[in-house]
Amino acid sequence: MLFFAMIPTADSPITIRAGVPTDDVALADLARRTFADTFGDDNTAEDLATFLDATYGPDIQRRELTTPGLQYLVAERDGAMVAYALLRHKCSPHVTDPTAIEVQRFYVDRAGHGRGIAQRLMVACIAEAAARGAGSLWLGVWERNARAIRFYAAQGFREVGTQTFVVGSDPQTDVVMARPIPDDA
Repeated sequence: MLFFAMIPTADSPITIRAGVPTDDVALADLARRTFADTFGDDNTAEDLATFLDATYGPDIQRRELTTPGLQYLVAERDGAMVAYALLRHKCSPHVTDPTAIEVQRFYVDRAGHGRGIAQRLMVACIAEAAARGAGSLWLGVWERNARAIRFYAAQGFREVGTQTFVVGSDPQTDVVMARPIPDDA
């Protein structure tokens, strides 16, 4: 399914669309920047660099953008990518729904915080998951990222467990959160 929406905000309109292979460079740049902005102060420079290099190069993004079962949603304002999400079919031991879709990544550029972009992107994630027949969405969020945990809770996600997420050589604990997809989504 390909999702596309023009969503007005107080600023310029936000466009949310499916990611395409030619998004690789812009997506890699946004992904590296948003991850470093969010977690850079809480990780060593070495662990952060190792993780970013292994996860967010343009070639890696291009491969993910063309992998069946993965779906990027990108949010743009004035032609610039300002947020993205990555959805994939993957089960969690903490989520019993076999149709569940994971929100593997969900990031908004720092300049877009507080502007409603995250809420709009999550609505698009829910709509995309519903179109793919999912009964629920789930995600992992670092236990020390209180802002994100509050946001996900406000979007209907509830804590259902924990899992390990490794940044470089540092194993960290993620809270696993899940929410049902309403029938009318």
